[in-house]
Amino acid sequence: MLTPLVVGMLFGKNALNGLLTGIIVSGIQIAFSFSNTGGAWDNAKKYIEENTHESGQKDDDELDAFIFMKKKDGKPTEEHMAAVVGDTVGDPLKDTSGPSINILIKLSAITSLIFGGYIARHGGILVGG
Repeated sequence: MLTPLVVGMLFGKNALNGLLTGIIVSGIQIAFSFSNTGGAWDNAKKYIEENTHESGQKDDDELDAFIFMKKKDGKPTEEHMAAVVGDTVGDPLKDTSGPSINILIKLSAITSLIFGGYIARHGGILVGG
């Protein structure tokens, strides 16, 4: 949150413009990526659980359902355990991490806007302007 202020004071308004451009471009990409990745991991677990029976026998009409929830001895398969871990990571990734990146973009822009006049007059300590 203080990065725009530090960059503006040390390197000037042009460096701050470049920083904000990079924050916006990379932040939007990361936010979309987090949201889509989390949703994919969540949907993978749902797919595994919907296309298998508790006994581990696959549906006759679902020939591509090759991942079983439970083995014949009742223990979960490694695929299902991995999907549960993916779901555990995916839920907060899509619900909190992705949207929070958008808030960081806004905070950086607001910080730059608030201190913009001061940075334009007094910024650039290291590069002179």
